[in-house]
Amino acid sequence: MEQSNLATLYKQSLTKRLLTYKTLGERTFAQLDEAHIHWQPLGEPNSIYIIVKHIAGNMLSRFTDFLTTDGEKPWRERDAEFKDDTAISKADMIALWEKGWNCLLQAIEALQPGDFEKTVYIRQEPHTVVDALNRQLAHYPYHVGQIVYLGKMLAGTSWQSLSIPKGDGSSQAFNEWMAQKNK
Repeated sequence: MEQSNLATLYKQSLTKRLLTYKTLGERTFAQLDEAHIHWQPLGEPNSIYIIVKHIAGNMLSRFTDFLTTDGEKPWRERDAEFKDDTAISKADMIALWEKGWNCLLQAIEALQPGDFEKTVYIRQEPHTVVDALNRQLAHYPYHVGQIVYLGKMLAGTSWQSLSIPKGDGSSQAFNEWMAQKNK
């Protein structure tokens, strides 16, 4: 496969996978109310708002001037990302979420085939562009999983599954639907 085709294929796959996790977060937010986004279990784990603030801060730092500046920007205040602010509304949290995702997705969209071989830096550590992207592809789903888990706990019995519901026989029906769809 030609290198530019492989870069295009990777970029499309990366974007598809990232958007899957963006959607999981958004489908979780839709099931929560204002109070839910600031709830923290005992032991000081992060609230959904804190996780969103961290993800957005990370995205903005890593993907602003992605190819030309260190991914840990001097203006980022990472420690402040882990402090709650109960004055923040759910709508404000979602706007921050969108700002981070827009920065990330625009940076990926702007990549040209030759860019994937370049070196970028995160905290002065060199990474190939592919490695830096894969690093974030592991980081963001990790935190989205936390958001979904907290959301499921908070919604309780009103939780609507984000995938194939467990234990109701849906798995076989879904597999059959996928087999028909992909023929």
